[in-house]
Amino acid sequence: MSNRGVTFSGIRFENPFLLSSAPPTESENNILRAFDAGWGGVVTKTIGLHPVVNVVGAKAKFMRTGADDAYVSMKKRPGAALHSSWNWELISDKAIDWWIPRMQRIKAAHPTKVLIASIMAGSGNDKELRNWQLLAQAVQENGADGIECNFSCPHMDRKDMGSNIGKDEGLCSVVTEAVKEVATIPVWTKLTPATRDIVVEAAACFRGGADAIVSSNTFPSLPIIDPETLEFEINVDGLVSSGGLGGPAILPMALANMAKMTQAFPEKAFSGIGGVSDFAQALSYFLLGAGTVQVCTAAMLDAAIGPHVIQRLNAGLDAFLERNADKGWTSVEDFRGIRRDRVVLQSQIRRPSESEYEGGYEHVEGYATPEQAETVS
Repeated sequence: MSNRGVTFSGIRFENPFLLSSAPPTESENNILRAFDAGWGGVVTKTIGLHPVVNVVGAKAKFMRTGADDAYVSMKKRPGAALHSSWNWELISDKAIDWWIPRMQRIKAAHPTKVLIASIMAGSGNDKELRNWQLLAQAVQENGADGIECNFSCPHMDRKDMGSNIGKDEGLCSVVTEAVKEVATIPVWTKLTPATRDIVVEAAACFRGGADAIVSSNTFPSLPIIDPETLEFEINVDGLVSSGGLGGPAILPMALANMAKMTQAFPEKAFSGIGGVSDFAQALSYFLLGAGTVQVCTAAMLDAAIGPHVIQRLNAGLDAFLERNADKGWTSVEDFRGIRRDRVVLQSQIRRPSESEYEGGYEHVEGYATPEQAETVS
């Protein structure tokens, strides 16, 4: 008998599939529709103490590519396939006071579903750390089952917010610790891929007491320049700033980050994001050790909240468990992480002749032998 349910960071989910903090989760109506459609959990659009104002015009678009020319563009073309999403949208433009009654109503309507509140504040001083605590207390008192700290928004200009926290191990630890001081529900931290080694920041979050790591937000990027007009395909008055790349294009990079972290912390909880539209992609995250996966781009293209996407994910999980019933697999936990150890150093991949491979070192003047290099390091 297969079981879609998972227990992740102490929270029981009906299935391991969540809508991530993004445009699909920016309103009460969308979140209610998402739960009606079958998503096991929803992470709200990131909530701050004060409202924000977004850029004029489009905040998100989709890039497509053709099989014949590999040309990537936001222009819709016959036969083109989805390549990625691109956005420069900020956090929720509604402040905490707007969210509180809506969270209460959402949880009352769907008491068995999991509502995770994404929150964000600054980190430059004690007042900003207290703002994190105020947000955490407000959401946990009004329906949230868990808290996701946004250390990853790629669009914040302030040096003490968003991905600028996620690039700084000290801030990761301090902010996490501040939230954990007041939290009575699990605390997740969502990291940015725009860092030298995401394992460093993950370690800092765990030192601060994080119950799970979410990896990761979109990759910093620019939209394509139109070769005809010489303008960026999305801009305001001809100007553009760095935005976030998501969707199928980031799947391999997101998986690489996931593997690094689950190998470093095999007993910890991780939620994977990036390029999931069907069970095949979600499976890669599970096999590398993630306990849940989150979806954005595919859902946005499917009636905003992904009713067909969640059907495919659930059906795919059911079919996979049925195909592997002879192994005794009845839930995600039975196969989670079983391919994590297949990711190794390049020097551990078999060569045609082991005797001729020197691990990248040559026996010539000025080069250390492998044994010497190990001694020096």
